[in-house]
Amino acid sequence: MSDVTLGMTGMKVFPIAFGTWQLGGEWGGFSEPDAIAAIRRARELGVNVFDTAQGYGFGASEQLLGRALRDELDTRRHEVVVATKGGLRRTADGLVRDASPAWLRRGVEDSLQALGVDEIDLYQVHWPDPTVPLAETAGALDELVREGKIRHVGVSNFGVVQMREFARTRPVETIQPPYHLFRRDVEAGVLPYARLHEIGVLVYGPLGHGLLTGRLEPHTTFSAGDWRSTNPSFRGETFRRNLETVEELRRLAAELGISVPQLAIAWTLANPAVDAAIVGARRASHVDDSVAAADVWLSDDDLTVVDRIMTRALPVVGPSPDAMPAP
Repeated sequence: MSDVTLGMTGMKVFPIAFGTWQLGGEWGGFSEPDAIAAIRRARELGVNVFDTAQGYGFGASEQLLGRALRDELDTRRHEVVVATKGGLRRTADGLVRDASPAWLRRGVEDSLQALGVDEIDLYQVHWPDPTVPLAETAGALDELVREGKIRHVGVSNFGVVQMREFARTRPVETIQPPYHLFRRDVEAGVLPYARLHEIGVLVYGPLGHGLLTGRLEPHTTFSAGDWRSTNPSFRGETFRRNLETVEELRRLAAELGISVPQLAIAWTLANPAVDAAIVGARRASHVDDSVAAADVWLSDDDLTVVDRIMTRALPVVGPSPDAMPAP
């Protein structure tokens, strides 16, 4: 698949983006050399969007990404789209949402330093903050655009009403919602709204945070540092039943000559509102399979079969509220 245009930003992006949430510490331990190798492998295969966030380890993920892409960021900056997010603050009681102008400005400065760049291509508000008027948040980011510290402004985990309110002050150029076969609620409002208003869509979690990798089994457990260890979607009857659904998807994928992850990613990209799917990896060996999903085409009949299989699944609620602060 060739590059696509990311909504009104005009940026040309590969339809698979590399996500780095797993490199911030919320998914348990990982090997830094392996992670750097995975990022570099993604770049070799044509991936040009790398998504991170201040809240992914408060500098840890951004610094690692900066090290992995140092050569490109120093000598071929125009070839790479660096996307990060702000609006979360760490306190003694845990994470809180903070999209105030002062904290966003500090977040941008911290992210610039952590990444080792002079400008952030896409800066996104990580979560809506009900304690701060959206006009203030949008106005602060508009100032940072005019100062040349960020190029484009997006939001993550926003609903239609919130995007509409934000856009009264500053256009919402991109939206990053959760979207995968077990979580389809954005199909009712967010995705149609984004398509109507030319908002670029980068979906996260297309592999269901591991459910759709084909590597999990009913007896799989997660380390204490992994947010999935306490999430009800990864235990009990919900976990068992959804893994049975994955087995049915595996049979369909085999008939199509592809892997389960490729089927899952290609399914998200089949939605006409979706521009790119953000996929994370801790090892280079996992990158090739994900990137190959960009070349998978699913027919209407294939999509119908997928829908039929998913009728037996139990929907999941994603990472919130287990790993992210409640509003």
